[in-house]
Amino acid sequence: MSSAGPVIHIVDDDASFLNAISRLLRASGFAAKTFASAADFFSQRDQDAVGCLVVDLQMPGMDGLELQAALARTRNPLPTLFLTGHGDIPSSVDAMRSGAEDFLVKTAPKAVLLDAIRRAVARDERERKIRVKRREVNERIDTLTEREREVFGHVIRGRLNKQIAYDLGITERTVKCHRKSITTKLGVPSVAELTRLAHQAGIFAEFAPTLPKGQ
Repeated sequence: MSSAGPVIHIVDDDASFLNAISRLLRASGFAAKTFASAADFFSQRDQDAVGCLVVDLQMPGMDGLELQAALARTRNPLPTLFLTGHGDIPSSVDAMRSGAEDFLVKTAPKAVLLDAIRRAVARDERERKIRVKRREVNERIDTLTEREREVFGHVIRGRLNKQIAYDLGITERTVKCHRKSITTKLGVPSVAELTRLAHQAGIFAEFAPTLPKGQ
């Protein structure tokens, strides 16, 4: 992961605006990089760069909303702030529903813009920590055998050892051995912590089908 500080990535096809906003941001203590199109941004982007994205709504080729959607599918998406001279209510609604930090017009006061950028940078830091934690947890869960994953799914759903043994057609002693192996591999001793781990990994819901109907 990049160890550099946050960078404000600005995407706009208006060269004069790019120059003006990059000067403003640098004068306000931010590092800034400018891109004339979404294609330029994706071709030059550092996947591990921290910070946020400031993007125009209407641009040739991929527009701002399309860029936001494409960025959301990457490994490390950046919080997106729309700054446009052609705002409209439907577009702003679409942007916010898709997770935009804010939707501002280019005539917005400097203080409002800088506040939105600070929020976006802080959000990036929070969300990045969550993603890192989730990847770490998933790596640990990936060490479980297929049978251990089955037992793990039952455990985090609150099933007792004898219930798990019955459901899986194994002995209660075997269940206990699997549970011991699971807690050793995952480094957590209690059911509550195992459940929290599953939520952190974003995989809790996938274990629902492991239980018999009505359970």
